[in-house]
Amino acid sequence: MARMTGTAARAEALLGQGVISTTPVAGGDICTTTRLRLTDGRGAVIKTRPKPPPGFFEREAAGLRWLREADGAHVPEVLAVAEDCLVLAWVEPGKPSGDAAEAFGRALAATHAAGAEHFGADEDGYIGLAPLPNRPLPTWPEFYASRRVMPYVRAAVDRGAMTPDEAAVVEGAMRRIHDLAGPDEPPARVHGDLWSGNVVWATESGAWLIDPAAHGGHRETDLAMLALFGLPHLQRLVEAYDEVSPLADGWRERVPLHQLHPLLVHAVLFGGSYGARAASAARAALEA
Repeated sequence: MARMTGTAARAEALLGQGVISTTPVAGGDICTTTRLRLTDGRGAVIKTRPKPPPGFFEREAAGLRWLREADGAHVPEVLAVAEDCLVLAWVEPGKPSGDAAEAFGRALAATHAAGAEHFGADEDGYIGLAPLPNRPLPTWPEFYASRRVMPYVRAAVDRGAMTPDEAAVVEGAMRRIHDLAGPDEPPARVHGDLWSGNVVWATESGAWLIDPAAHGGHRETDLAMLALFGLPHLQRLVEAYDEVSPLADGWRERVPLHQLHPLLVHAVLFGGSYGARAASAARAALEA
């Protein structure tokens, strides 16, 4: 067999075993993703990107391992990581079902309940290609305003993705963050970028978490992001979650507050109407 080069050769060097075949995987615009069939019979997937930001794949690998340690929602095993790539165990995709969503809701509650040492993380990370400041702060309202909202408001205005008037609405919500945040809760072990595209529905094993921006945060944030971009059978997921880990009174009214961060990230990365949508979410949070 001719010597494999490129992606296969990189995987072989990291894994210490041969690659029988490679298959491109569709989806995603940040990394190139390739399915691997290994000589020991396992399936794997390798994500690559030329010249990624410093620590890009290392931070993702650390987040996956941390979430996996919770023994809650399924998380693929990290097989190898390097500056330019990440290799994970392959998850065979299937179709979502109501039963799988219920199981996912219970498992996600267990992941959140595993907790975190503080609000934040030991190292800064990334959400998409955007830098994600994670330096811990004592309370979630402080952390959310200072690390998740205001840096992206400033960036969105600087890039013309948000008007000063729209930014002022969000800033007004952050001035009242302690009033809007609801009851105090301990730091939850959150995925941090939990939109539907970062949930893989497997044929037999249900839902799996991928591509995290993991940190100690508020559990309502993960649920709000699932609602923002839609997830099949979301209502059944939330009901199952609430059964095993009851949500605090008023959580539905706080959904727009928790959606501010992903909307602002999208405003920074993609522009369009996301800045206006963030301002609308801030108004809804203030009026709740």
